[in-house]
Amino acid sequence: MKITVTEIKEKSRSALIAHGAGEMQAEAVAKAVARAEALGNVICGLYYLESYCTQLQSGRVNGTVMPEVTRPRPSAVLADAKLGFAQPAFAAGLPEAVTAALENGVATLAVAHAHTCTSLGYFTEQIAAAGLIGIGFTNASPIVAPPGGNKAVIGTNPIAMTVPGDDGPAMHFDFSTSAVALGKITMAKAAGEPIPLGWAVDADGQPTTDPEAALKGALVSAGGYKGWGFGLMAEMLAAGMTGSVNSLDVSGLKVAEGKPHDLGQFYILMDPGTYHDGFADRFARVAEAVAAQDGARIPGADRREMDEVEVPDALWSLVLKLSG
Repeated sequence: MKITVTEIKEKSRSALIAHGAGEMQAEAVAKAVARAEALGNVICGLYYLESYCTQLQSGRVNGTVMPEVTRPRPSAVLADAKLGFAQPAFAAGLPEAVTAALENGVATLAVAHAHTCTSLGYFTEQIAAAGLIGIGFTNASPIVAPPGGNKAVIGTNPIAMTVPGDDGPAMHFDFSTSAVALGKITMAKAAGEPIPLGWAVDADGQPTTDPEAALKGALVSAGGYKGWGFGLMAEMLAAGMTGSVNSLDVSGLKVAEGKPHDLGQFYILMDPGTYHDGFADRFARVAEAVAAQDGARIPGADRREMDEVEVPDALWSLVLKLSG
């Protein structure tokens, strides 16, 4: 059925509050859920709502804690989520980080001890809305094995980047450093469908097209050693720089019971006018060369925000139940 994005936000907010979230925290998370659905990013939208609610009840995420923002150095901002949701922690730290970036040319924002942030690009696009280039990194529960291995060591560990433009982002990408997001494996299993070769290995480290075998084994990095390197970079920044846990120490992100996620996100904010005023011209030069080729595009150039989206009947029924 078709549901408006506004209603998705309202029902998500109601569901979160009904399961123990505070009004401010529920508003921040519901806004992210609705934004994901509006952009067709279903894996980061309503797909996560039930787990948010069950983990609020189990105490795996604190739905009422207030994040704490500090500025340990002139260009460094820390937003401690205190084992609460990532969205309100980022919202609390962003204004100070923007100020720091405009003062110093470059600044970093570390979001520490947070619940999974799901869509990393949701945050970098907010940085770009302030006129800054935003680059983000986060880690997740262990699901990716090193090349040649069969035991998961790091998470899907996404990287996102958004470049500001005159009428919205000039460039935007948000992708996992694994060959695929874990949600696509679980969705394939639920649908009884095989997965493409090259997404995962089984428990013996052998390539597989069976989603169930993949879930018992591990995902692989996108681009082999190259993607593995980017995944490790995200791990060191998200866990190492923020003081949050390694992917190895996080159980499944949607599991109802267990220790809090305690994950980190690390953002770099850059003023494109810091060194000279020709950034837009340099970007336009590349964008024009891409546009001149049929079928080619700058990442994010074809994103379309929808006011109404299709939601599976069973999922929407669950949302209504969760929202009371």
